[in-house]
Amino acid sequence: MADLEHKNLFSEPKEPHSIPMAPIAIAAVAVVILVAVIVLMSRSHGTVSDPTKLQPLAAYAPSLVISGVEMSEAQIPSGGKQTYIDGHIANKGSATVTAITVQALFPNDQQMQPQMEMVSLNIVRSRDPFVDLMPVSSAPIAPGGEADFRLIFEGINSNWNLHPPELHVVQVGTK
Repeated sequence: MADLEHKNLFSEPKEPHSIPMAPIAIAAVAVVILVAVIVLMSRSHGTVSDPTKLQPLAAYAPSLVISGVEMSEAQIPSGGKQTYIDGHIANKGSATVTAITVQALFPNDQQMQPQMEMVSLNIVRSRDPFVDLMPVSSAPIAPGGEADFRLIFEGINSNWNLHPPELHVVQVGTK
């Protein structure tokens, strides 16, 4: 008779597959590092908690000299108006400036707290045939460099006494 090979249909069960711990541990560490980086970046960029409250000056603010401030207004199609503040800024510091945020305090004659608005400072690229603006990041201001700028505001309260607002440099990006 021929030898028949017997197969055991009820063989011992193999060990259950375990979840590989190394990839899970690596992913967990990566998530912790990512969260830490996001938290540190938000703190180091000096995020503003409430733009309607007076913000401290940026550490680099004394190195930025603002001069030649002029104001103008224009009606916008929606029926409101825009207020423009044009001026000149000079970088007297040792770093190249890549971003500037300004807090403007619009005074009133009613013994009330001034209206406070925060805007990014934009550099004037050209004035003819119209004013063309670009962010400071597109034209960083080198040490000793200067540029004309424009700030644009909408929705300034009607109780503003039309005197020039105080301009506070509250955030500065440098490289």
